Amino acid sequence: MVMASYGIPRTDSIQHRLFDFAKTALIKIFSHPYATVCDLYCGGGADADKWDAVQISHYIGIDDSSSGINEIREANEMQSKNYTAEYFEVDPCSENLETQLPEKANQADLVCCLQHLQSCFETEGRARRLLHNVSSLLKPGGYFFGITPDSSTIWAKYQKNVEAYHNRSSSMKPNIVPNCIRSESYMITFEVEEEKFPLFGKKYQLKFASDVSPETHSLVHFPSLIRLAREAGLEYVEMQNLTEFYDDNRAQFAGMLMNFGPNLVDPRGRLLSRSYDVLGLYTTFIFQKPDPDVTPPLTTPLLQESNYNHDERERQGSGWRDDEKNGQTDPSLRIAKISEQKGILGPGPADLRFAEAL
Repeated sequence: MVMASYGIPRTDSIQHRLFDFAKTALIKIFSHPYATVCDLYCGGGADADKWDAVQISHYIGIDDSSSGINEIREANEMQSKNYTAEYFEVDPCSENLETQLPEKANQADLVCCLQHLQSCFETEGRARRLLHNVSSLLKPGGYFFGITPDSSTIWAKYQKNVEAYHNRSSSMKPNIVPNCIRSESYMITFEVEEEKFPLFGKKYQLKFASDVSPETHSLVHFPSLIRLAREAGLEYVEMQNLTEFYDDNRAQFAGMLMNFGPNLVDPRGRLLSRSYDVLGLYTTFIFQKPDPDVTPPLTTPLLQESNYNHDERERQGSGWRDDEKNGQTDPSLRIAKISEQKGILGPGPADLRFAEAL
């Protein structure tokens, strides 16, 4: 039964179900049988079934928390998996894995960071260390992928709040910037009120309606992420808001998302408004370590500035894409489509998008 094979939550909140779906979809697209996978910030063990379903051969779990390592080890031991596994308690944002784990250099076909990339953007040094560690772990030709909050969308919502506030509050106190974004599903609060987006250390709190307490994150400045990745020997492939990611792959994944519980999509597989709102807070990111012996090194593609209209894309989402009509579901086709650049994540200020390669 599909639901059991992916460990799908039955009673979790809408954001947990949607996020779990997104992780499952990415793993399904990028993994392949007999792959060696390195999972950064793996604590919790929630994804063990996902890796088993795609038939990887070896799993390397890295986390900075001993309790997180113990949780995933116990989860794997309780249910026998078809892959071998090993675990290391080390912080990939602060420690040099080339010296800490020299035997793992160039061992991974895939490195993923499905949860905590944003915590590495507290400082430039932490982000740089993470990306150099990723590069050291990956085999040439391997991919680094994951999910992180979509800073472009979050910052655009914040700026919209600021603009609306100033338009209606001429008689109120000057120089006070509203620091809170609210929707039916979540609340985002910035710790420091400011109108400029610093490259590192811009903190905010995200609290979903079902959460007891908020989580503190740092915005990921995407141009800086791409720049630092390139310095580490990783070439940019794609970043894509999860709503767009779902729309591009709807023919392949609509049925699977329906299995993640009710009230996520309509009968035709289109995202319902609340699902759209929650998924829109996140983006995928994909990088590759070039393999000069197989193909010419990748170059960061030219990214065109685009006037991205959220409402317009929502209207366009009501129709099926031509490739969906033709039933293209081969994961390799997903990789092939990355050259069809749509700009960096659409909404958001211009300094989060590029007109030229970095």
